[in-house]
Amino acid sequence: MLEHSDMSAAGFTRPEPVPQSAAIGPDPSLLILDDDEAFRRRLARAMEKRGFEVTAVDSVAAGKAATERRAAAYAVVDLRLEDGNGLEVVRYLRARRPDARIVVLTGYGAIASAVAAVKIGATDYLAKPADANDVLGALLASDTGRPAPPENPMSPDRVRWEHIQRIYELCDHNVSETARRLNMHRRTLQRILSKRSPR
Repeated sequence: MLEHSDMSAAGFTRPEPVPQSAAIGPDPSLLILDDDEAFRRRLARAMEKRGFEVTAVDSVAAGKAATERRAAAYAVVDLRLEDGNGLEVVRYLRARRPDARIVVLTGYGAIASAVAAVKIGATDYLAKPADANDVLGALLASDTGRPAPPENPMSPDRVRWEHIQRIYELCDHNVSETARRLNMHRRTLQRILSKRSPR
């Protein structure tokens, strides 16, 4: 059972009633694909509380195998995985279940990949870390409508910090190269990297 303290730590809030117009369909199967174990487990528990039958896996291979066994009606797919790209699973699921509603998760700095996922069949994309209610809203949004904006979106300072961290990681933690790519002074970047993430 996901206690209140666990839910707060995970960024999840207590389940809210799902509007009748946005109820889960007759098949509540949900595939969650994410290689962050803590996030995957907490999201799975939160979505089970909201009425889904969850299969949670951590790799492209496991996502395809789960889809082979049962093509889920809903899916939440992380794009960056240890053994490949979540786009492979988006295509695989869409081919086997054209009516599946698929939400992709992406870190800041990978929005282009998320847009590509939507083009090949994802319903929507959300930036990580995603709130369970935001995931629910994206999964159940009508085809003609758009999900409501998130209740607690990241602040602009946090978005900027996440983007810098992402480029720093892609540059193999090379400060000079990161500063060059971000068009920032090296010392300014070092100061940012030495601070904790803003809320």
